[in-house]
Amino acid sequence: MSKRDKRSRLRGRNTCGYGKKKHRGSGSKGGKGMAGTGKKAGQKITYLLKYVPGYLGRRKGFVSIPQKKQNKLKVINLDEINKKLEKFRQDGILKGNELNLEGYKVLGAGKLMHKLTIKASKFSENAKQKIESSGSTAVSEEI
Repeated sequence: MSKRDKRSRLRGRNTCGYGKKKHRGSGSKGGKGMAGTGKKAGQKITYLLKYVPGYLGRRKGFVSIPQKKQNKLKVINLDEINKKLEKFRQDGILKGNELNLEGYKVLGAGKLMHKLTIKASKFSENAKQKIESSGSTAVSEEI
């Protein structure tokens, strides 16, 4: 009597003589889900390119979601205020002697030539001294 074929004896067993992973019906995919999507993602590359942009290629570690940007103040110097007085008047920022610079921090470069009441979000120490020495007043509206 002849010996039974090895193939027939292995049918019905888990791996059919092939061991693990390959020849289990999923090819060399690895597992389920995103397993096996390495550098050469072969069978999944079209899916990844279409639905998961940026998945392939260099990954730059953990990237946190940026927090809300803080309200940054615009900066203006005293000499700029002198130059832009006419423009401020046209824009309605300067009414009478009141200059409303909300959202600005006033810095002390230059000299203030006019007597004004300047309302701003912040003043530098130098700017406050120069404003008060010129006979004007500085009113800060802290945020």
